[in-house]
Amino acid sequence: MATDASPKFRTVPKTPEFHTEISVSPPTHDGLEFWQFMIAGSIAGSVEHMAMFPVDTLKTRMQVIGGGSFRVPHIGVRQALGSILKLEGPAGLYRGIGAMGLGAGPAHAVYFSVYELCKEFFSGPNRNNSAAHAISGVFATVASDAVITPMDVVKQRLQLKSSPYKGVGDCVKRVLMEEGVGAFYKSYRTTVVMNAPFTAVHFATYEAAKKGLVEISPESGEDERLMVHATAGAVAGALAAVVTTPLDVVKTQLQCQVSTPVHWTQAVPLLVSFLTKGVCGCDRFSSSSIKDVIQSIVRKDGYHGLMRGWVPRMLFHAPAAAICWSTYEASKTFFQRLNDSNS
Repeated sequence: MATDASPKFRTVPKTPEFHTEISVSPPTHDGLEFWQFMIAGSIAGSVEHMAMFPVDTLKTRMQVIGGGSFRVPHIGVRQALGSILKLEGPAGLYRGIGAMGLGAGPAHAVYFSVYELCKEFFSGPNRNNSAAHAISGVFATVASDAVITPMDVVKQRLQLKSSPYKGVGDCVKRVLMEEGVGAFYKSYRTTVVMNAPFTAVHFATYEAAKKGLVEISPESGEDERLMVHATAGAVAGALAAVVTTPLDVVKTQLQCQVSTPVHWTQAVPLLVSFLTKGVCGCDRFSSSSIKDVIQSIVRKDGYHGLMRGWVPRMLFHAPAAAICWSTYEASKTFFQRLNDSNS
């Protein structure tokens, strides 16, 4: 009887296996909750945009030059930067940063969480499916652009030297009163059309570059893994930025126009400058058609007009993607360790 009871007693410890099975079951492919992806993305987006904002201002200024009726000579990065620093000082590089601060966090929370969910859904058992990464990036940008576009409009209007707005609140209030809610989404279609190929190239390149770099040094330590994310992000950001510059120029032109003529009772300098222009001297287009805006730019400035600002755009997106991806992956690692310690 004693010998029979002993084996029965030893079979009871099967319960720890059952317990471990439940606790390890992850809600997603990386073992993170949905809200953890959102927080990691929000931190990454905020850090990225705050760090790179001066370069973004430089890019915006360069893209709106030549947007008016008169042809102007090509302006390089050095000339544009020198002009801003001379006439406005370093503060001129940070006009509109408040609007980006309000929009970047929520938009990137949506961006990365939607990407992770779609990547898990479309990839299936093949974690290195570039097509799945590209498609997931498109879904992510459609969702996040709906959040960021209004604040991007405010940011770009405040970035301009000739901006008539006093700040974020004043810009939002005046645009609502003078142009309506539609003005905040005038460039949404262009933004999505631009960002869809951008994110498709970006995410597919990033995942492929990351995989290649990890294979080169599979036993790399934590510091080296951080460099892998940064390097892969920089390559992906630079390539995607150059490819989509023409559509970014179109988007900037649409966002920096005003949809109604300036009233004659306003100040004379503003009347002279803005009567038939946007807030920065850009032409007011009869429609938001991407084709019409492209034709207008080519007609006045030639095809090189579509590549205005590609250098600062590349200089922005390469380090921005490096900062963003490394911050995002570091945040994910933090949450993974937190989940492991709690379990």
